Amino acid sequence: MRKAFFPVITIVFLLNACNSSGKKMEATISTNDTSAIHFANEKHLKNVKQLSFGGENAEAYFSFDDTKLTFQHTDKPNGVPCDQIFCLNLSDTSKHLISTGNGRTTCSFFLPGDTQILYASTHLHSESCPAVPAHVHGKYLWPIYADYEIFIADLNGKIVKQLTSNKFYDAEAVVSPKGDKILFTSDRSGDLELYTMNLDGSQVKQITNELGYDGGANFSPDGTQIIWRASHFDTDSERVEYKENLKKHLVSPMKMELFMANSDGTNRRQLTNLGGANWAPNFSHDGKKVIFSSNHKTKAIPFNLYYINTDGTRLEQLTNDKVFDAFAMFSNDGKKLVWCSNRNNGGTRETNIFIADWKE
Repeated sequence: MRKAFFPVITIVFLLNACNSSGKKMEATISTNDTSAIHFANEKHLKNVKQLSFGGENAEAYFSFDDTKLTFQHTDKPNGVPCDQIFCLNLSDTSKHLISTGNGRTTCSFFLPGDTQILYASTHLHSESCPAVPAHVHGKYLWPIYADYEIFIADLNGKIVKQLTSNKFYDAEAVVSPKGDKILFTSDRSGDLELYTMNLDGSQVKQITNELGYDGGANFSPDGTQIIWRASHFDTDSERVEYKENLKKHLVSPMKMELFMANSDGTNRRQLTNLGGANWAPNFSHDGKKVIFSSNHKTKAIPFNLYYINTDGTRLEQLTNDKVFDAFAMFSNDGKKLVWCSNRNNGGTRETNIFIADWKE
């Protein structure tokens, strides 16, 4: 659930059938209009290229060797009714299905060695997509599906291991660059907290314990630090509302700030205090800065990418979109940036994957 979709009339982060592994997903639209994919003042981005065309594509993350991406894809008109996990080869932009094609998936990530992918899925509970809750009293809410379990699959889509098995939400998993730990979000404690576990699913440990949604976490390049989004509260009414939503397996993503800690959860500190929704954080390749998406200037659309030092200084706006940019990740060598955007979608709700050369 690192991915979020907010309806156009309010806000709405563009937050999520194939039946066989290995099914190809080909581009249906193309364009050579660079002005539609690279906006003025985006000085850190060079040679911007659109990698996907059509549907809702999000959470595209690099393999450790920077040759592939794993991402979520929805395209109802073309038989993908809710998010499934695909792998994209950057050499030729060919794509193929990794997940089962059943249920709903979220938050995929390569394991060291790049032969396996980690992701969460509801397919064991039902082959159909789980119901999406309606907006409640004009507020946008994310569903917390208790049917999500975390799996490891090979690049042909074969599930090689199931890491969680319970009646709680387990998702938003990433892997430490050290190759020793998985970091994920679960509500097994009665709240949405961060946990770590070994790559085989053993030694599960809760590393956050403050009331509120802690999720969408990532490791620093050396694996010693973590960054995540958290929705914590200033008033009793906010706390009550959060608890009531959570009882219904819902959470509101409209007020989130970024926090950092050591990889074991110690030395927790707040990185941003901007207001609005600050989320989808990732470290720069040298671990000295954090890139993230925010709407703090308007508390509504647009969402743009921002850059900040890990001590909270020197906030810089990176993109100049009028709608939505998020899910940014640097390549491991620091030369590329991949992110997802509504740019160049012809006024539709399509979200696509973009890549650019990075200029510091």
